[in-house]
Amino acid sequence: VFHGRILAQRVVGRETRYEVEVKAPYRHRSPLVSREYLWVPNTCGCPPLREGGEYVLMARRHVNHEHTLNRILLQDGGYARPWTPREARLV
Repeated sequence: VFHGRILAQRVVGRETRYEVEVKAPYRHRSPLVSREYLWVPNTCGCPPLREGGEYVLMARRHVNHEHTLNRILLQDGGYARPWTPREARLV
């Protein structure tokens, strides 16, 4: 779970890749860097993420069996909602 600002988006095949500035990590099992790519399937029922918007995002790190793919994935069961100052108390 982290607070991030959407910098850019690009449709790649059946997914959308968002470039995200990580503002504050809340809970994470793997370290996050200041900028990450967030992948979202185009079939996800998630709210649309707009460039410049800030969100609280609950995503998971996805690593394939060959360890050749390591990315942050926001799935249908994930969580994305607009960030509000109330979340700043969680840090």
